[in-house]
Amino acid sequence: MQKLCVDRSAAARRLLPWAAFILLPLGAVGATALPATPPPAATVAAAAGAVPAALSAADRVLLDMGRAFERNDTPRLAALLPQVAGHPLEPLAGYWELSARLRSASPEEIRAFMRRWSGTAYENRLRTEWMIELGNNRNWATFNEELPQWRPTSERELRCLILAAPGPRPAAERAAELAPLWLGQTRADEGCALAAEQLLAAGALAPEVVWQRARLGAENNQRAISTQAVRLVAPGRAADVAGIMENPARFLAADSSAAHTRELITLALIRLAMNDPAAAAEQLGSARWRTQLGPEEQSWVRGVIGRRLTQRLDADALEHFGRAQVEHLHDEHLIWKTRAALRGGNWGMVHEAIMAMSPAQRDQPAWSYWLARALIERARSAPAAQAAQMRQQAQGLYQRIAGVGGFYEQLALEALGQAITTPPAPAPLTAAEIAAARNNPGLQRALHAIAIGLRAEGVREWNYQTITHQSGGLSDRELLAAADFACSRQVWDRCISTSLRTRQEVDQRQRFPTPFREQVVQRSREIGLDPAYVFGLIHQESRFVMDARSHVGASGLMQVMPATARWTARQIGLRDFQPEQINDRDTNIVIGTAYLQLALENFDGVRALAAAAYNAGAGRPRQWRNGPVLEAAIWIENIPFAETRDYVQRVLANSTNYAALMSGQPQRISAHLPPIGPRAANAASAPNAATTAARP
Repeated sequence: MQKLCVDRSAAARRLLPWAAFILLPLGAVGATALPATPPPAATVAAAAGAVPAALSAADRVLLDMGRAFERNDTPRLAALLPQVAGHPLEPLAGYWELSARLRSASPEEIRAFMRRWSGTAYENRLRTEWMIELGNNRNWATFNEELPQWRPTSERELRCLILAAPGPRPAAERAAELAPLWLGQTRADEGCALAAEQLLAAGALAPEVVWQRARLGAENNQRAISTQAVRLVAPGRAADVAGIMENPARFLAADSSAAHTRELITLALIRLAMNDPAAAAEQLGSARWRTQLGPEEQSWVRGVIGRRLTQRLDADALEHFGRAQVEHLHDEHLIWKTRAALRGGNWGMVHEAIMAMSPAQRDQPAWSYWLARALIERARSAPAAQAAQMRQQAQGLYQRIAGVGGFYEQLALEALGQAITTPPAPAPLTAAEIAAARNNPGLQRALHAIAIGLRAEGVREWNYQTITHQSGGLSDRELLAAADFACSRQVWDRCISTSLRTRQEVDQRQRFPTPFREQVVQRSREIGLDPAYVFGLIHQESRFVMDARSHVGASGLMQVMPATARWTARQIGLRDFQPEQINDRDTNIVIGTAYLQLALENFDGVRALAAAAYNAGAGRPRQWRNGPVLEAAIWIENIPFAETRDYVQRVLANSTNYAALMSGQPQRISAHLPPIGPRAANAASAPNAATTAARP
């Protein structure tokens, strides 16, 4: 470990005043002693991620094969494969070698591999890839032969191909299943398009579904998706999609009344609305388009305009949502309509929007919570009998989602008058349960892959064994045992994610472990931070994986960007800091906690704002807080970036659970949700450095 050279006097001058800006710690964790009885050793081990194994010669060959697989270097893969015979990860090596040449491999060779490695993740992974290849080549005989042996996964393309394969199911039934599957697909894959083409030709899939797919592609700037969809229903106009996506205003100015123009106009207005909602509103209001577009098309475009204005925190969003017919809005539009209505205090519109959502969407904790709130708010002015019924409905919604797990679950629990406490620990695992998990070859392979640096492959194998291999996934007790196995190896992300899957038996010490406890608590208290808040943030940032690296270059436990590390090091007087030091555990904790404390100081001690700044950079929440003073939960729900919104909610919920666990005292998440509004004119500006780059 590299030695830290901190100018203690300079650091003290900067850090000591911060405490005045901090809210009281959750459960007074920062002011009271931690429980005298320490948690299990696996929970407090101060080691980094998975302990790296000493690499054997075969391990090095595997790493070489992984690089060759990325390059699609089939000769190199074939040459190296014999060198891993007998290695625990031999099936992975065999999968790489065969997958790289799947199109030229014979059915006999593929089936021989699957027989040899039957029951492994690699058997199912190769079968999934082969069946996609078979389906796209219309080899339905072989496809249907393999289907009974396939263990279902979330792979959308294969699920679409199953609906395209000849079989006894009625076309209408298959079309009903395809529509949500295809509309939720974020790639323009061949399998779903093939199923759509077949069912469209059979008259079972409505053309409106295909145009809806094209609209979603335009709305999300996915040209390939829109082009593929338009080619199915209007092949002669598919070439127009490029012009619509690149310059929708030009397309609208030049368009004529040719066939299918109404839908293409809608696509252009959708794309224009995402780029320039004011221009789209002006176009939509013109006599030219009002006569060509019906209520459905106009409502969809209004929904896109409202969505975009809501993302810009523009109060005019409510006007556009109000002019759209709610039955013609997509779930995504209804979500943003709800957010706009919350920000505008229009509880009637909140109720209307949520009730118009699809049942699956409406049943999500966020919308169940806000629906309950809308019912309670509307009950204030309703006749007595109706008001009582509304309050009863709200109570039922709260009871259905209340719990300690997530942000809205915790808010619902508090709405019922209950505090957040640590659920009773499940019965200890038996020796047989522990042995079954630790003797599971798939789990062993997964941990071995992670230990030698093949984390992505190890995670795939682990997830297969815990979720897919056994129909319905592992039982709660089996999941607890698997999580315990990962905890014992200090593979904290697998420990956490596996334990989070239990339904009835909840082990909070697995779900919210405290690795590096001594270092985190000591550093947090030195600078006036609540350790539970820090643990809640680390849990969300990296799940305690020391070598974690984000897609934008953030590193380590607290996922610090290089520029942020340099800036923060200067602020706290960390002399001779070098960027590579951020990968050192203690340095990462010092830099990350210091930046978090600076964010708290400059955002008035409001944890939601500081967490948003940690994720998206301080400039963005500084802008997002402008406007009306809002209830914190409403402000958080209106964060324009999905990544940051989810991040803030999870950090706050995690912190509340950590506080309950570490202090042993009941907690209230609402204690750390003060109203959020514009900054006082004389307040100091927030730091400009950012840790991670969120995207809209």
